[in-house]
Amino acid sequence: MSLEIWGGIECTVNRLGDRYYDQVALSGHGDRTIADLERIAKLGIRTLRYPVLWERVAPHSMEQADWFQTDLALAKMRELGIAPIVGLVHHGSGPHYTNLIDPNFSRKLSAFASRVADRYPWVDMYTPINEPLTTARFSTLYGHWYPHARDDRSFARAILYQCAAIRESMQAIRAVNPHARLVQTEDLGKTYSTPALDYQAKFDNNRRWLTFDILSGRVDEWHPLWWYLLESGITRHELESFLTRPCVPDIVGINHYVTSDRFLDERVEAYPAHCRGGNGRHCYADVEAVRTVESGVGGHAGVLREAWDRYALPLALTEVHLGCTRGEQLRWLNQAWQSANQLRDENVDVRAVTVWSLFGCYGWCSLLTSDFDSYEPGAFDLRSPRPRTTALARMTRALATEGHWDHPVLETPGWWMRGTRFIYGGRDRRAPADFGDAAGGRVILIIGSNGTLGSAFQRIATERGLASRAVSRAELDICQPQSIGSVLNELRPWAVINAAGYVRVDDAESDAERCFQVNSEGPRALGEECARLGIQLATFSSDLVFDGAKREPYVESDSPCPLNVYGASKVRLEEYLRNVPRSLVIRASAFFGPWDSHNFLSSTLHELAQDRRVWAANDTVVSPTYVPDLVNTTLDLLIDGEQGVWHLVNDGRLTWYEFAKLAAERAGLDAKLIGARPMNQMGLRALRPLNSSLTSERGMLMPSLEDALTRWLNAVRSPDRQPEVLEISSGV
Repeated sequence: MSLEIWGGIECTVNRLGDRYYDQVALSGHGDRTIADLERIAKLGIRTLRYPVLWERVAPHSMEQADWFQTDLALAKMRELGIAPIVGLVHHGSGPHYTNLIDPNFSRKLSAFASRVADRYPWVDMYTPINEPLTTARFSTLYGHWYPHARDDRSFARAILYQCAAIRESMQAIRAVNPHARLVQTEDLGKTYSTPALDYQAKFDNNRRWLTFDILSGRVDEWHPLWWYLLESGITRHELESFLTRPCVPDIVGINHYVTSDRFLDERVEAYPAHCRGGNGRHCYADVEAVRTVESGVGGHAGVLREAWDRYALPLALTEVHLGCTRGEQLRWLNQAWQSANQLRDENVDVRAVTVWSLFGCYGWCSLLTSDFDSYEPGAFDLRSPRPRTTALARMTRALATEGHWDHPVLETPGWWMRGTRFIYGGRDRRAPADFGDAAGGRVILIIGSNGTLGSAFQRIATERGLASRAVSRAELDICQPQSIGSVLNELRPWAVINAAGYVRVDDAESDAERCFQVNSEGPRALGEECARLGIQLATFSSDLVFDGAKREPYVESDSPCPLNVYGASKVRLEEYLRNVPRSLVIRASAFFGPWDSHNFLSSTLHELAQDRRVWAANDTVVSPTYVPDLVNTTLDLLIDGEQGVWHLVNDGRLTWYEFAKLAAERAGLDAKLIGARPMNQMGLRALRPLNSSLTSERGMLMPSLEDALTRWLNAVRSPDRQPEVLEISSGV
């Protein structure tokens, strides 16, 4: 049997104080149950980790259980031929009438498990509790989640009670379905350290196996944590009960994240304050091992091999997800898939790789303690009116149906394997590698290397490990069709980004022919040649295609009506490319970025810093666009294979005067030096619309303006700071 692709829906219900945070509710899956399951089936997924969560079904009491949602979902899965792996508790502590350190926790959960099995006797696979060790650590050792304890006794109780609950639940389930299998999941993150903290790393590395060791009946007097558990209040009888009545998993499920492995360092001065902690004996920093360990970490292959050597039980990667750019998401899944197949070739029994967070997840950037508005897309992106298929979905479908998938982004290593990953411990952050030749010639061609946008694409593409080749007008003049054909045939890029253009809005009023040639005719020829060669194209339009008569922000389907020559040239561009396949046209507005000193915001703050008065229009509403966000989102859309017109702006609209004042106040400059005037008194030749603010009916994919402004200020204060494209947030 070949390696399978499984799927999963992020479904955590975690409790903070008296408030519950429900990922299924945040994602809206409950309102789209049937359609979502049909989407999953179209990916070729035939096994799905699916929540039948205690807190959701019976939040008040078992007598008031509401089975409507799960009845609907499981019936549809059965119809579609999707086998569920039913989860009962996912990073939770149960409903309000119990918790992880309740002595009756196992009895109560097993009663719920019995009801589930009675209702769905055909279900063969269960995960009664997801990641018991991780949940115990975060709830009773670190205090992040309910019951917010911070001591070893509570931690020991929580892990033991969860293992007991798994055992009793499986017993209850098997009383109904004797063939039911336990798919037990855990994050087996490994700890690395300096020599001084080797003792702590050894303890952590013994603890990482505790869920499987307890369930498998391996915790006896010879176990490294036997005495720790006894000293933490666990009785011999409780531990020995698992020696006589183990609950050995049928499949060991490993949830491995890029942040799972940790590094401990007592040299705390080399790390940010938020990374520092201790154990009462040493103060130390606890950071991602991948950011510090020169030799690299084991990754998927390492953790699978360790688990096989320890248990010799069937294995599966039960969560594979990365909160990062699209290319890195694809590389992470590819590494998991390749690692699993490699171990199968070595006769290791690896059954499946699970594409987790199919519909993305919320709040994991704060480990589910805050920021529940923060969203990471998965195979589908929920920031669109309907879940939008991403490249990760295409990859999932290919792996599920054909066993392989090819894309140029897979030919360069993920950030966790590049020198740029080092950010802690005083290590040098090596310059990004030049990936121009690394992908066998399959590059992104960036046209307009000398411009603000072109140089930003070069910088960020390199940081993202995307093989690219940037050319100037001297190398490729889009107004010369012969030049276009010559360069495309020579380089054979998989995608082209046209960042060249006539951008002098006022000069265009007296230079219309040249403006139309550069902004309309050249991109038309480029688009047609790209379509002929099967190359994806991204090019840029403008908010100035509109006349400002609409009071609300414009969306993609609004009819253009330009007031000036520049806007008219962009309308012509859009008309030319409307029916050209593989053409992506981005409308943006009011650029500001950390690498360009000539944009409105940079110029304004420079003048204010010199105590000079500046003027800004107070009657013209725009949607400012942070260049790094624009570049990163455009690259993601290219990888996703999107086409047509997209509005990409940071979420927010305000006048130029309000924009300048907000930035000045945030920068600590004197906003009183900013004067307000109507646009018609700003001395500009070309008419501007009084409202050119944008939003999107296709999906608001960029962060808020407030968030972008904060990052812009941080970047301009630290000019050596690298682009923010390597940030990851998922995993524990």
